Amino acid sequence: MKLSQLFTKTRREAPRDEEAISAQLLIRAGFVHKQMAGAYVMLPLGLKTLNNIIGIIREEMNTAGGQELTMTALQPPEPWQKSGRWDDKEVDVWFRTHLHNKTELGLGFTHEEPLTALMAENVNSHRDLPQYVYQFQNKFRNEVRAKSGIMRTREFIMKDLYSFSRDQKQHDEYYEKMKDVYTKVFQRLGIGEHTFTTFASGGSFSKYSHEFQTVIEAGEDVIYLDRDKKLAVNEEVYNDEVLNDLGLDKDKLEKVNASEVGNIFTLGTKFSEPLKLQYTDQDGSVKPVVMGSYGIGPARVMGVLIELFHDDKGMIWPEAIAPAKAYIVRIGEDEDVIAAADELYQKLQGQGVEVLYDDRDIPAGAKFADADLMGIPTRLTVSPKTLKENSVEVKLRSETDSKLISTEETLKLFNK
Repeated sequence: MKLSQLFTKTRREAPRDEEAISAQLLIRAGFVHKQMAGAYVMLPLGLKTLNNIIGIIREEMNTAGGQELTMTALQPPEPWQKSGRWDDKEVDVWFRTHLHNKTELGLGFTHEEPLTALMAENVNSHRDLPQYVYQFQNKFRNEVRAKSGIMRTREFIMKDLYSFSRDQKQHDEYYEKMKDVYTKVFQRLGIGEHTFTTFASGGSFSKYSHEFQTVIEAGEDVIYLDRDKKLAVNEEVYNDEVLNDLGLDKDKLEKVNASEVGNIFTLGTKFSEPLKLQYTDQDGSVKPVVMGSYGIGPARVMGVLIELFHDDKGMIWPEAIAPAKAYIVRIGEDEDVIAAADELYQKLQGQGVEVLYDDRDIPAGAKFADADLMGIPTRLTVSPKTLKENSVEVKLRSETDSKLISTEETLKLFNK
């Protein structure tokens, strides 16, 4: 992508109505646009970044046996009435509307009920189980206060996977497997060493659920962390009984702020019983399906990555997440410089490398500032000076020093 063709513009000043560093930098860099409180537009560079996050999550969900679908955002009341969650006294975050014929609808804040109803039409026998179904879907929640930029919004994409098992044993086996899958996901996303399996309330379903909490100063949750064991306890269940149960030493726990980037929890038969999701077992008996839920917020991960990886100049994206691997800075309008920069751009594209090419007629300092602000992993500078040396100036975003290397060696940097 050539920056002269990109319709978005960078900003020097941070927006006054954003407190989160991640929101400030995303808006300044032209990655997102704030439509209103709690609702953000993903601009081209932001969408590329978000899709890279989604791509990693999707690969791991597929490897774990997941089948992807997309449920509707519009929700009829019937399945929710059966579970009791259509009532505002039970769920106070509904967005509701009406059709012209006065039929009431809601915008889905989660999808247990409609997916359970869908599975009830397709699961009849023990041979139909287990099933693992997931989606990346827009959710809508009428939060009292949206805050922390893209980390807590009223409209957001969630990856929600649901497991459907014959019995508790089969469910537990998959649940434990998903702990490892989630750990791998966050490692691949670049936040593994900062993200900890955290024990939280299991509600009426089980003794515990498990959150995946990333330690950041801007985190809205408080957890008590044992870094040696890589385990934590959410403040909501923090007490001596829980610590004894988990074998954690109170004196070794560190109280820290964190942001929840994922969670997994047992649903049991809470939804399968009222929605008649059942199967005939080998002995002829009819049993309810045992369910589990496994969520990750890709946009929240995006915000957390910035909170973790930034400096006073801008964002510092991990290579696997960045919207481009290289940022070409062309200095000057000399024909030879233009030709050399164009050729480098074309060769990198020919290798399948995502490149941002700063071909704008603006001062070099502004180009360097935008490269740092956008956080692209590798900056490549082509200038009269580099042409004289028959080289390219290469600088990694995570480092302070640059070096001159040949064009051939520059191309080899991206042959990984």
